[in-house]
This record gives sequence, structure tokens and C-alpha cells, in this order.
Amino acid sequence: MDEVPKVLAGRYEVRELIGRGGMAEVYIGYDSRLSRTVAIKVLRSDLARDPTFQARFRREAQAAAALNHPAIVSVYDTGEDDVVTASGERAHVPYIVMEYVEGHTVRSLLNDGAAVPIDEACEIVIGVLSALAYSHREGIVHRDIKPGNVMLTPTGQVKVMDFGIARAMADSAATMTQTHAVVGTAQYLSPEQARGEVVDARSDIYSTGCLLFELLTGQPPFSGDSAVAVAYQHVREMPKTPSQVASDIPEALDRIVLKSLAKDREDRYPDADAMRADLEAAVRGGEVSAPAASTWIAAAAAADATSVIGAAPSATRAMPAQTGSRAAVAAEEDEEPKKRSPWWVWVLVLVGLLAAAGVTYLLLTNDNDTEPDPPAVVTVPDLTGMDQTAARLAVEGEGLVFAIGDPEFSADIEPGIFVSSDPAVGAEVEEGQTVTVRFSAGPEAVEMPDVVGLSQRQAQDQLSEDELGISVRITYRPINSPDYEADRVAQTEPPAGEPVEPGAEVVLHIATGNVDVPDVRGQTIEAATEALRALNLTVSAVDQPSGDFDPGTVLDQDRTGPVPRFSTIELTVAVEAPTPVQPTPTPTPAPTEEPAPSESPTTEEPPPSGSAEPGHRAGEEL
Repeated sequence: MDEVPKVLAGRYEVRELIGRGGMAEVYIGYDSRLSRTVAIKVLRSDLARDPTFQARFRREAQAAAALNHPAIVSVYDTGEDDVVTASGERAHVPYIVMEYVEGHTVRSLLNDGAAVPIDEACEIVIGVLSALAYSHREGIVHRDIKPGNVMLTPTGQVKVMDFGIARAMADSAATMTQTHAVVGTAQYLSPEQARGEVVDARSDIYSTGCLLFELLTGQPPFSGDSAVAVAYQHVREMPKTPSQVASDIPEALDRIVLKSLAKDREDRYPDADAMRADLEAAVRGGEVSAPAASTWIAAAAAADATSVIGAAPSATRAMPAQTGSRAAVAAEEDEEPKKRSPWWVWVLVLVGLLAAAGVTYLLLTNDNDTEPDPPAVVTVPDLTGMDQTAARLAVEGEGLVFAIGDPEFSADIEPGIFVSSDPAVGAEVEEGQTVTVRFSAGPEAVEMPDVVGLSQRQAQDQLSEDELGISVRITYRPINSPDYEADRVAQTEPPAGEPVEPGAEVVLHIATGNVDVPDVRGQTIEAATEALRALNLTVSAVDQPSGDFDPGTVLDQDRTGPVPRFSTIELTVAVEAPTPVQPTPTPTPAPTEEPAPSESPTTEEPPPSGSAEPGHRAGEEL
């Protein structure tokens, strides 16, 4: 994980490694934006610079993303991220974000070599056929059905995954890589894939038949010391019936397996729905449409006999397979055919030997001075406008060998159509020479231009096919932005500088001319003013005395939500309340005691100062 960043695209956390394949590594991840666990497939760093593997990786994402079915692992997102390698170089890391499926693969059920219970095996294959029926209707051939690509959830639900070599049916002739290696897994490879021929939905039927055989018996239908040996058996040999390996398997399942494993695709089930219908009927104990197992064995014996007649030098090598086939047929025939059957084999062998002797005699007695005829010269045909199937027929029709080269990006030629050849069209070459034909991969991804700040019309012109070089889908979404006036592009998805695939969606967020006023109540007037001015708004403040809030606290604002840019927002701000003045109390005067009135008025003048009053005197007298 040295070259895989811990976070991809700013939202996907990359956690522990849970799987590794020939092309990619799979990690458990976490989508921080949607708060869910995901699986993240990352193209291996040593392959990330190879355009062929990048194209194959993109094709997997496109193929799986186009499929929305409960039995197919969903693809949520895909993209590329920049990393710095250990050598200090910058590199792109392509990744695919997928549904994280809890459970185990069917391969883990078969690791011990034991067969799966018949009912469970049928249910698993029925789920796989359901997924294939849907993908075939959508025009996608999986091309690598095997136990390791089938998941089982804790509830028993089947999930088909890994569309890494899936191709559209229109492009299904590409069964070979640039190094002419057959794609797919040898033990589950259809005969046409092993021969490098065109594949279609019936190739997936063959691989599913191999899967059913292994689930019922615990072993694949063919095995060998090498992938080449196994591929040869797929092309030439008849598999055993499952009941020959496990005697408890009913005859109806023998018939289904052998029909799905027919060498000629025309003899197989025409589609996944037909095979699923037979399998469901077998589970219920009903009738199946597949012919008896003896039919396939007899057909194989006839094919072996034909090959002996057509190729005498290989007759001795073909005899063991033919004899084995006759022995299987003889188990169901009368005793009389058993005694008759060997003589015609020896007749055929004798005829072949005589033919070989005649050819040898002619070669030895031929005039040694006669020079061999020079090889014929043919012209490389014009392949303009042809797809792979038509181009193959045209090239081979001239006696040339057809080979597929690396795809080429082309903005003018639709994907899957002829682009160039080596030797070039019109060149005169010897008959039997190989012609490498290259087909269009469609337009190459381009860099997203910077259209932020432009008007809708200007941005649309910049993203037109004439300017961009590829066709994209433009979606307009309103956004309240303080930085841009109405009808201006405020933001784009993807951002400027990111790659844009042909036909991808480009989202333009168009400014409405409004801004969203936040609720700043409870903040200080300084913080509220800074926040509002950052949105290009003007602030006015109205003081309000308050003893409940600290001075400078925003108590209220006149509006929130969308308002035109540069609007004025009025804030009510708490100020310290004035202290009330207490009045000074006025003292109350003490009451004055008035003299008591005399009983009779007197006319005497008051005594002079210092004289004693009569009363005092009387007292003194007392």
C-alpha cells in the first residue's frame, strides 16, 4: 500500500487489503461522505502506466456500472488520483469504488474438494444465471465465470463480481490480449475462447456449466498439468457425467450439465433463462428440455470418427478417446453392436494409412527439378467501417491471418470500428501473412476546461463538442454564491483540470445572484460582522440596552436565508443598561410642643430676665 494514498478523491478512506488479483488489489474502504463501508479496487502500480490495462480497468467500471441487479456487485464510483511513488515520480492511481459484500466466495466452499449439497449447488447456479440473463440483455458478456467470482452473503444471496474482462457483445470478438494470450481461467474456459474465436452469451453458459459440474462433484470437468493441457481438453474431449463422479446426482442434472458443456455453442442453451428454467425444473422434479446424456456421448464418438478419416497421421493418437467413447455408448447398447463395432475402426485406420502411403509415394517420385510454385500475392482488403467480425471475415477471405492490435483512440470513428492495419489497406502481401488490425477505442478523455466565472452561454460554448473534442452531457444547477453575479458559473463537477470521459455528465453550478445569510444571533458583533462581510454583505447595528446579555452580543437580525448580494443586514446589539439614580429622602421635622393655655388670662408682663417665676418660688418655698 506504499503507493496507494490513505484517502482517495478526498472522501474514500483506504483500509486493509482484502484481495489481490493479476490486475488489481482490493481494499476495504469507508465513504466519509455517505458514511458507508465500500470495497475499493485499485489498479496495481506496475500496471497503472500501461494504456492497455488502463483501458481494461475503465472497461470493467463501465461494464459493471451499467448493470443494476441484486445478483451483481454494484459499482458506486470510479476515478483516478495522483500519488508520489517511492522514486519521487507522480503517477495516476485508477480506482473503482464498489459495493462491499460481506460473506465468502464459492471457491472457499470447494477448497476442501468436497461437493456442495445438490439443492444448494442448484440455488447458487440459478443466482448466477439470473445475473447473466440480465447482463446479456444489457449486451455485456462476463467471460470469466468461476467460483472465485461468485460471492455468497450470510443470507445466501448470490453476487456475481469482477467484470474485469467483460466486453460488450458488439466487441466480443476480442478474446485475445495484445500478447495473444487467451483471457479467462483455463478450467472454466469455453472452447471458442480457447481457440481465440468470437465469444457471445453462450460462452458464459459453458463456464456456468463448468461451475455447476464442480459444485455437484467437488472437481472441475477437466484438469491437467498446465493451462494449455486443460484448454486442449475443453476443445477436444467429452467430460464425464456428474453422476459418474457422484452417484447420488440425478439424471436430469447430468443432462443439464452436458448440454451446457456442448463443444458447439449451437448445441448449448440459447441463453441463461433457458438453462435456469431447466435447472429449476430439475430441482422441482419436473421434466427438463436437455437431451439424454447418451446423445452427447454418441455425438462425441461420431466427431472422433470424422477426425480419423480427415487426418490419417493423427489416427493413432485419436484412437484412445474414440475407444473410450465407444465403451460409454456400449454400456447402453445391445450385445450385438458391441461385437460389431471394432471392425470399422480398423478399416478407417487402414484407409488412412494407405492414403498416407500414396501421398508419400507421390512426393518421392515427383520430379526434383520442378520448382515449387511461388506463393500467391494478395491485397489487404479495405476494412473501412467494419467491426471486428466483419474485418475478420474480410481478411481471412483473402487467405490472410487476422490478428487484433491495440485499440486506438479516435474522435471521428465510433468504438469497435476499424481504424488502421499493418500492413496497410491496399498493400500487396504474400498469402498467409498476418494482418494486424486495430479498432477504435472512441475519443480519448480530455481535460476539463476552466469555465468558472463565465456566463451559461459562454460555458456551454466552451464545452461544445467542437471545442472540447468529445460529446458531454451538461447539467445546470442553481447555487447561492457571494462571489459571482447571477447567470455566472460558480462551480463545476468535475473541477477544472480533471479528465472528462466521452459522454460523461458535466455539472455547472450557476450563481443565482443571492447569498445565504447565516444566523449570527448570540455571536459577538465583531464575529458576526466578519462573517457577513465575507459574504459581501453590509452590516448596520442598532443598540439595545440589556442586562441579560454581555455588551456587544447580537440579540437579533432583520433577516436570514437567501438575499441579494451586497444587501444590508441590520443587527440588534446589546449594550450596557444605565444605572438608575436613587432620590435623596427629605427628613421629617420633629413635632413642636405648644404651651398649655392658662385657666384665666393674665395681664402680667413676663418677669424680667433672671427673675424667678412664681411657681419656682412656691416650690422653693416648699
